[in-house]
Amino acid sequence: MPDITSLHTSLVARVLEGEGRASVEIRHAAFNNEGLAEPIGKFVEKVAHNARMVTDTDIGTLRKAGLSEDQIYEIVVCAAIGQATRQYQNALAALTAATGTH
Repeated sequence: MPDITSLHTSLVARVLEGEGRASVEIRHAAFNNEGLAEPIGKFVEKVAHNARMVTDTDIGTLRKAGLSEDQIYEIVVCAAIGQATRQYQNALAALTAATGTH
């Protein structure tokens, strides 16, 4: 079975550095959920913390700001994977703290 850490590292590298329509800078900022101008910042925050509340209006706001469907999709993917990564890392840290292992 492949090592989950190496698979995760490959996934993150691909979404952040691979070919895409959104700039590498915006993808990194969406992944980290920081440093984004509005309306992207508010949208990424919503995707990361309350994704079920994303509406067509949110998408329309990004379109009006000049983003394409592909760019919006990539931003969503980066925001979601970034949030999942933070949760995974926090879970591993809690497990390490609870068991005293590395």
